Amino acid sequence: MDPAVPDRPAADAQLRAAAEALDGDPVELLRALTEQAPIGLALLDRRLRWRYVNPAVSRLTGHPADRLTGSVLGPRAARVLERVLADGRTRTMPITDLLPLPDPGDPARRPLAALVRRLELHDRPVGLVVAVTTVEAAPDRHDLEHARARLTLLDAAAERIGTTLDIGTTCTELADFTVPRLADLATIDVLPPEAAVRESGAGGAVPRLRRTAVARAPQLLARLAELAAPGETVRYRPGTAAARCLATGKPVAANQLTAEELAATAADPATLAAYRAAGVDSLLEVPLTARGQLIGMLSLARTAEASPFGFTDDDVVLVQDLAGRAALSIDNARRYTRSQGIALELQRALLAEPGSPHPNLELASRYLPSGTSSVVGGDWYETVRLPFGRTLLVMGDVMGHGVEAAVDMSSYRSMLRYIASMDLPPHRILRQLDHLISENESARPATCLLALADPARQRWTLSSAGHLPPALLTAGRPIELLAVPTGPPLGTGLGGYEQTARELRPGQVLMLYTDGLVERRGEDIDDSLARLAGLHLPVGGDLEDLLDAALHGLTPQAAEDDIALLAARARARPGVGPRA
Repeated sequence: MDPAVPDRPAADAQLRAAAEALDGDPVELLRALTEQAPIGLALLDRRLRWRYVNPAVSRLTGHPADRLTGSVLGPRAARVLERVLADGRTRTMPITDLLPLPDPGDPARRPLAALVRRLELHDRPVGLVVAVTTVEAAPDRHDLEHARARLTLLDAAAERIGTTLDIGTTCTELADFTVPRLADLATIDVLPPEAAVRESGAGGAVPRLRRTAVARAPQLLARLAELAAPGETVRYRPGTAAARCLATGKPVAANQLTAEELAATAADPATLAAYRAAGVDSLLEVPLTARGQLIGMLSLARTAEASPFGFTDDDVVLVQDLAGRAALSIDNARRYTRSQGIALELQRALLAEPGSPHPNLELASRYLPSGTSSVVGGDWYETVRLPFGRTLLVMGDVMGHGVEAAVDMSSYRSMLRYIASMDLPPHRILRQLDHLISENESARPATCLLALADPARQRWTLSSAGHLPPALLTAGRPIELLAVPTGPPLGTGLGGYEQTARELRPGQVLMLYTDGLVERRGEDIDDSLARLAGLHLPVGGDLEDLLDAALHGLTPQAAEDDIALLAARARARPGVGPRA
């Protein structure tokens, strides 16, 4: 049995016993009880008209009984109380929502709360009973404990939200933090990094956002199939709570919604379907604002079953504070992603397919950015077509990451093309390039490997500026890491570069690479190179397949550094087969 529903026979017996003990009539006892009670008691009929108020109501509110009796509630309060009549759920609301406007001369009174419950006679709803009482100010100690709990929550959020500069991870951390602490369902929608931001509260058309994170209470997992998933674009219907939030830049709370109100408030039809399936009846939309600019929105929802009273004013303030702090982390991630996107596009543009070699040489190249972050590196490769059927292969790695490294890479690549056009031997190209780079104090050092292919003379000429050795692949033989005299990295101004020659055989493959292919954190470089030398790669097939096999055999799922690869194979001259 519901403890809030009295046992009628037991209650009657208890009333008669009380009347007998007090030497009075049961009806008179009830009348005295209601008239002398320290809390306000009132009755409303099914048409939501005031029918009875006890003296405490008049004393607490300042409204005489004759002024209240017969008056009708306003539409805002009527909607709430109609739901109480319909579903029988008790609701708490400010008494000011139920009363006429006070006279200008009425003295200021303490805040009052009204607890409204459906009144039934003979199992039939006949009206509403309203209990009115003061909302006492909390003791100072309670205020301090409340503030301490709030700060503890925000400190925990600071520890868990914004641990990376990835937008998706940051938004997921925020969504997971709010569920189930503050809501049964949380969604986060953010402006894409490439979209233009606008001032918070600037109004105008509702922007199109991208769903970035969703978190839900365990009991709702099977009920939210219609909800937009992360990665999908979300557009809010005008007039909805979400649209108002985005237009004004202020939080919008909507509590204890009817089916009709939920339909008008939900952001879109798919969201409405998900809310209905989950039993959601209270929403809180909070803008994500950073540095005065709107970057997205946090949407929280509560079900009637889990939270019958919706979002309180304290909830709104707390979530707004939480959203403001999280928005800075999300904005930092957006800015970082945008800058790295520009750098990646710059690098991809610079690392377009290398120049066309002579027909006597096959080429394949590959560039993979790091899998552990979106930081662009300074890895690069190039081919320069030279007279007499020769082709210069270049592999370089500018130290550091970011836009600056990509810009330096572009500069060095242009310098090398210019110097290589002078038709100098590889070691003198490195000497000239080192001299030019060292003249710029802000330039970053770089490693570089040059391999001059001369199929007509069947010769490779190689020179290195601190770069890893190239790999020579011959069918039926282990991979050979060629010993190349290694000078200092470019930009030191030390010079001292030498070159070496190696026989070039048709069908052999020379593979140049950057350190991201082999190096592993905490591993000796000799062990890393030995792992490369131990691979069995398809030398005679398509060079693209060979690069795929090398990456598959050496690269973890999330590479720790950028990887650049360049493979070259001399074509056999007509009538000349490969030598054994």
